[in-house]
Order: sequence, then C-alpha cells, then structure tokens
Amino acid sequence: MSEKQTPLGALVTAGAMQNAAEAITDTIFMVKDISNAYLVTTADGDVMINTGFIGNGPRTKDLFAPHRTGPLRRIILTQSHADHYGALPEQLETDTHIIAGAGFTETAEYFDRLAPFLARRSGKLWASLTRRNGPPPVPPKVVPDVEVSDVLAFEHGGRSFEVHKTSGGETLCAVFVWLPAERTIFTGNLFGPVWRAMPNLVTIRGDRPRLVRAYLRSLDTVRALEPDLVITGHGEPIRGAHSIRADLDAMRAAVVHIERETIAGMNAGKSVHALMRDITLPEDGRIGEFHGKTSWVVRAIWEENAGWFHYADGTTGLYHVPRSAVDADLAALAGTAPLVARALAHLDAGRPLEALHLVEIALTAEPADPQALAVRKSALERLATDAAGRNLSETMWLKAEIADVDAILAAGDRTAPRPDTGSPAATAGNAALGD
Repeated sequence: MSEKQTPLGALVTAGAMQNAAEAITDTIFMVKDISNAYLVTTADGDVMINTGFIGNGPRTKDLFAPHRTGPLRRIILTQSHADHYGALPEQLETDTHIIAGAGFTETAEYFDRLAPFLARRSGKLWASLTRRNGPPPVPPKVVPDVEVSDVLAFEHGGRSFEVHKTSGGETLCAVFVWLPAERTIFTGNLFGPVWRAMPNLVTIRGDRPRLVRAYLRSLDTVRALEPDLVITGHGEPIRGAHSIRADLDAMRAAVVHIERETIAGMNAGKSVHALMRDITLPEDGRIGEFHGKTSWVVRAIWEENAGWFHYADGTTGLYHVPRSAVDADLAALAGTAPLVARALAHLDAGRPLEALHLVEIALTAEPADPQALAVRKSALERLATDAAGRNLSETMWLKAEIADVDAILAAGDRTAPRPDTGSPAATAGNAALGD
C-alpha cells in the first residue's frame, strides 16, 4: 500500500517542521499542531484559543513567546478533545481565565470513563501517524472557570470577543469565537478537521453521535455572520467573504442532499446498506471526503432516525449471538479451500468486500491458512487502492488491517490483535484527531 500522506494526515503533521509561529494578521498568530493553537494579542495582554496536544506545551509556549504582549488573560477551548486542550497546563499563568462550552467537564468525564476502550481503538487507527508508542498520554484535568451555554461577550484590551455555544460541533460542548470588529471567526473543528469537507457525524474510533440537523444549524449560524476570515482547527485560514460563503453553501448543500435522499430511501423501504451504496453527491456538488464520507453520513443519519436495530438483520439482530458465531460451521460444511477459491473469484471480479466476507469465514476454521491470508491481504490492498488515500480514517484502518495480516503471516499463526483488542497507543482516550 502506498505511503502517500492523506490530506488530513498532512494537516495534523504540518507542525512537525515549524520553528516559528505564523502571523495570520498583525495580532493573530498560529502554532501548528495535531490541532492548532492561536494567540490573539490586545492592548491589555493576550488571549489564547486552543493550546495544542499533550506533551507539546513547551513548544507552543516557546513559539508564541516572541509575539506575547503581556499576561495571558484568557484561554478559550473550542472543544474537549485533547488535541485542542492537551497543552493547557504549560500555558497557564497567574489569573489566566479558562473558558469552554457548556458540557466540557461532562464530555471530558465521558472520555475518562471509556478511556481503555477508546485508547485501543484510537491506537489501531493513529499509532503510525502520530509516531507514539506505548501507553497513550493522559489528558490533563481541566476545570473551566466558565462554561458558556449561549453567548459570552466581553471586551478586552480594546477588542471585542464573543464565545458562541454551538449545537453541532465535533463534541457536544463545542464553541466558536467571533471577533465582530474584524469579522474573524475561530471555528475549531465545528465543520470537522478539514474545511469544505464532509462532516464525520460518527467517527469509526467511537464517540457520541453528532446530529445532522444540529450540524446544519451551526453552519447556518456561522454563515449568517458573514465572516471575512475563518480560522479553523487545522490548516491555513480561509480568507474572503465571498469564498467563505461559497464554501459554506457547498457544505450545506451536500449534507442537505444526503439527508433528503437518506430519508426518502428509508421511507421507500430500502436498507441502510443499499442507501450507503446508492446515494452519491451530484458531480457539481461534491466536497472533500477526508474525514467523513458520504456513505458514513448516510449510515449516521439512518441510525440517528431509526436506532440500532435493522430489520434486514432479522430476528437474530435482537439477540446476543452474531451471525459470525456460525462461521466455523459454514467453513466445516463448505471446506476452507472452496471458500478461499470463491473469495478469490470475487476478488478477481472486482468485488473485494464479498471476498473479505468469505475469507473471514474460512479463517475462522483455519486461522493460519496462508492462501486465505493472502486473499485477505489482497482484498484489503484492493480497497486501499480504491480509497486512494483520500480519507484518513479509512486509510489508517486499512493500513492497520494489512499490518495485522503481515504479522500473522510472519508469525505463522493468527495471534495478531483484532479490532477492539489492539494495544493502546498513539493518542489519548479522547482521540486526538477529533475528529
């Protein structure tokens, strides 16, 4: 599989070679990190918006130091993912005031409760990207001085700030920061980590679902402000009211189209998998699929409206025994060799998913069968080729699965970890890439 960096992967590693904070304006500076940190200077000290990831606090502080104008009066956190607040302890000064969205503490507690579960899943996806080994870093305990439930407006050092609680960010506690005089907005990851791209309403690593209508309401709120400058959680700022409006319109149109078509398909009696296959964006309405994907948004909307039980799963979907529980029986009846041969036929016909279904049945009976493993690896590589490195989560998942097969082949048995049992690594339990 190609080692070409995905667009989102390039963004989250962009700070690796940065040796000076970048000036966005004369009074706004950026330090790139897994999620970026921003410094806003005023006539009476400074305001920081997000701080960067765990362990990068000294770097953030050093890069901002040449631009500091006085005490750090406030730190505003746009969401409770550790890549946004992990470097906070090193930035704190006497009387620094911490501002976050309502639910920040509750969301952080949610990540704490599920830390081992989320660490395993995040480790499988992100270990190779973040180049961290061993146990995941532990996020700092942050207690905001204020949790904003609507709008918090304040004047500081001759500048006006507004902190707006949003209904549809990457976390349920998300806020954005609006500087009305400059018509500048800090959105964090309100629209995901990549601008003009598909939202990831439910991440594959696991997180609380984000509702599609809440996302659209948040987008409409930002659009109504008519900003001239958008500063996001990752990447370069977006400049120009006309371009920003066009991008927001495109993002809105794409998500509205997917929701409309999904609801229509549900009402017509189509299955979720049929809709995931069939719903696409018009050629002139496509946006990036670097973090979310059209098919994933379809599934998220379906399950937001219909819940976890799919009638197509039948009676057994109501109970604790999955269909895979009889894979060994199917393999015994059909034989490993015929299953592998049929899987290979599917693969040769351009159907790698069908090939994976069959070869997984075969591997239940013969976990170390080299022919079955070879077909599985080829099917995964075909999916990776088709994905073309566009979507980071998909790409990292496929890379991890291929690495698992390679490890099994090298060891001569099937002892490599499977999904949800991999070793924790890479990120904090609350999933640094935000996801």
